[in-house]
Amino acid sequence: MENSKISVDSKSIKNSETKILHGSKSMDSGISLDSSYKMDYPEMGLCIIINNKNFHKRMASRSGTDVDAANLRETFTNLKYEVRNKNDLTGEEIVALMRSVSKEDHSKRSSFICVLLSHGEEGIIFGTNGPIDLKKLTCFFKGDCCRSLAGKPKLFIIQACRGTELDSGIETDSGIEDDMACQKIPVEADFLYAYSTAPGYYSWRNSKDGSWFIQSLCAMLKLYAHKLELMHILTRVNRKVAMEFESYCLDPTFHGKKQIPCIVSMLTKELYFYH
Repeated sequence: MENSKISVDSKSIKNSETKILHGSKSMDSGISLDSSYKMDYPEMGLCIIINNKNFHKRMASRSGTDVDAANLRETFTNLKYEVRNKNDLTGEEIVALMRSVSKEDHSKRSSFICVLLSHGEEGIIFGTNGPIDLKKLTCFFKGDCCRSLAGKPKLFIIQACRGTELDSGIETDSGIEDDMACQKIPVEADFLYAYSTAPGYYSWRNSKDGSWFIQSLCAMLKLYAHKLELMHILTRVNRKVAMEFESYCLDPTFHGKKQIPCIVSMLTKELYFYH
C-alpha cells in the first residue's frame, strides 16, 4: 500500500405535469445524419484546466492536484488540443474566464474541453474563495450562448467531491456541418459531464500520484483515444477506478473505501478523437 496521503475533494470533512403535444412535428424523417461528430476542423479545440490547490478559507490544500494538472496537460496536448492551465482562481475569476472563453470564435475548432480540479459539493465547485454553481459555468457554452460551439461536443471533466458519503464496497461472486445549418437542436445538447464520483460521495486523491479518477482517465485516453469511442473509454475509466483503487487510511472511518465515477451525457453523436 502507498504511504502517501489520501485526501478527498470536499471543502471539509465533518467527525409539473407533462404535456403531450399531439400536433408536434415528427423528427423521424428518415434523413440520414452522420452518427459521429465532425472532428477534422483545422483545430481540435481548447482544453481549459482550472487547478485549485490553495484556498483562502478553512479548506485544506489539495495535495497531489498538480500531478493531475500536469498529467492532463500532457494527455490533451498529445490529442492536439490547445491546453491552457489556470491555477488557484477565485469564483469570480473562474466565471470571468468561462465567459471570456465562450465569447471566443470556436468556428475552426472541433470541440471544447474544460477540466475542473477543486473541492466540491453536489452541483457546486469551489473557487479559492468560495462556492460556485456548476450551472453558472456551463451555461456560457449552451447552443444559444456560444453559437460557434453549437452542435459540437463540449466536455466538462470534474474532479471534486459531490457530498460526504463513503462507499465501503461489497464483495462479489464473479469468476456543426452544412446540412445541419437549418436544424433546430436543444440548447442543452452536446454536453458531456465526466464526474470523478457518484452524486453524494467523496472523491479520493493521492498526494503523490494524484486523484484516482484523473490518473485513470489519462491512462485510458493514452491507451484508447486513437482506437475507441469516448463512451467506451469512459466505461473503462469507471472500471479502472472501481476495481484498482481502495483508500488506505489510519482512521478506520476512511479506510478501505471505494469510488465509482459518473458519466452524464447529452451527446447526440459518437465522439472519436481521431479522424
